[in-house]
Amino acid sequence: MIIILLALSSAILLTLSFPPFDFGFLAWVGLVPFFLAIRGKSLRVVLVLSYLMGVCFFLGVFFWVTYTKGVTLLHYSILGLYQGLYFPLFGLFFHFISRKIRFPLIFTAPPLWIAVEYLRSHAGFAALSMGLLGYTQHQNLSLIQMASFTGIYGVSFIIVLANAAIADLIGHWIDKRRKGEPFELKTPPVFRGVVVLAMILVLWVAGYICVPHTLSGKSISVAVVQGNIPPELKWKRESRDHILSQYEKLSEETLRSNPRLIIWPEASTPGFVLKDMGLYQRMITIVRQLNTHVLVGSAEYPKFAKTLMKAKKSGNTALFFSPEGKILGQYLKIYLIPFAEYVPYEGVIHWPKFIVSPSTNSHIAGTELTLFGIDGTKFGTLICSEMMFPDLSRCMVKKGAGFLVNISNEGWFGKSAYSHQFFAVCVFRAVENRVNLVRSTNTGISGFIDPYGRVTGKVIKDGKDIFVEGTLTQEIFLSPPGTFYTRFGDIFAYACIAFSIGLVVWGFFRRNLPWAKTN
Repeated sequence: MIIILLALSSAILLTLSFPPFDFGFLAWVGLVPFFLAIRGKSLRVVLVLSYLMGVCFFLGVFFWVTYTKGVTLLHYSILGLYQGLYFPLFGLFFHFISRKIRFPLIFTAPPLWIAVEYLRSHAGFAALSMGLLGYTQHQNLSLIQMASFTGIYGVSFIIVLANAAIADLIGHWIDKRRKGEPFELKTPPVFRGVVVLAMILVLWVAGYICVPHTLSGKSISVAVVQGNIPPELKWKRESRDHILSQYEKLSEETLRSNPRLIIWPEASTPGFVLKDMGLYQRMITIVRQLNTHVLVGSAEYPKFAKTLMKAKKSGNTALFFSPEGKILGQYLKIYLIPFAEYVPYEGVIHWPKFIVSPSTNSHIAGTELTLFGIDGTKFGTLICSEMMFPDLSRCMVKKGAGFLVNISNEGWFGKSAYSHQFFAVCVFRAVENRVNLVRSTNTGISGFIDPYGRVTGKVIKDGKDIFVEGTLTQEIFLSPPGTFYTRFGDIFAYACIAFSIGLVVWGFFRRNLPWAKTN
């Protein structure tokens, strides 16, 4: 019973460390009860406790799913049961290695955890990278600077390392107490704990030093517009004038700040701009009146992508207008949301009706990384969930993007934790590549994040930052983009995976190495 409570305690502590609670400090001890619960237990017990903790953790963190229209308790349960499977996968290999090699916890748990997080984030259409431990530290500016070298996985690693050191120390104290022996400070677990603490302090100090108080250099004025339009109104013909008038009015408010770029959210146009001549002419009129560059989220047929010229399906699109109303480019969303924007393996797998509903969109995915430019400054646009994929942001910056734009429509998730968790993800995309990140959402959190992860502004009205209408204009300073992570990607995660595989292989050939035994 106690070990069950310990596993559940870890699930609760970790859930509270994520937005909207944002008790990020709990992540540093959240895994300790779980590590103590599985310590020295049989494989069956380890798997059961791991799965119990995993399911409860994901049901807690992803509770925002229940706010989505059309999502039932069954869908919510399936999500938790599936995501929870990754924890017993960790438990399986952890148990095997700890029994065969008996390395200290700090050497086995962190790389294994990162290997599982990476797998969960790259599991084909079932990939979901929200809920990674590193995202709990989005407000810990000094520590998260390490992401410019390691990506999000490095921050997760250091959190698991701290938990492992604490659990190792407590476990050692428990063993000494059972044997009736005195606890001494001159023991390997204490020494390892001191080393881990020193590592964290060095990373924190180094991060603190590298964050400048102010930014300078070339700048560009950017305005974001948050329309707060109920998403179900988009395709209603009678709502077209209201939607366009709302965005036109808000965009005109930004002109007092003379922005070089105005950004509308994902799917902000009430129809297909490139197909509907009436809508197209209205958009041209609006843009010409604004007399500045405008980035607009829409649903369009792939007009500019050469490889998709003959495609009949539409795609989730960003259109880039010149001040004269000319469309300068089109970006087609590359990473689509399964069972919402497309059906995975359609025609191959016969998905049950409760998963694939008649309302499921049939979008086509883009294949080209399209950058837009203003006065020689290029920027990349990521649509909605694409922010969850670090490699896409990295490739855009590597291609020459001086800043990143994220347009999103989060109205489907209601007044839930989704927008806050997703904004935490955006902080890391900025830090990883040392670029400004600008967000324009329909109902979510619109604002600005500087290259060091500082939130420099949000659209706020009456103290609220979601489901409000408004605008915000800022002058963003363009620091030279690109980092070690931009150049080499997830090399740190690959190293953790390779080390984990090495431990497993080693375990098959070596047993209970005398020099590797813990005290």
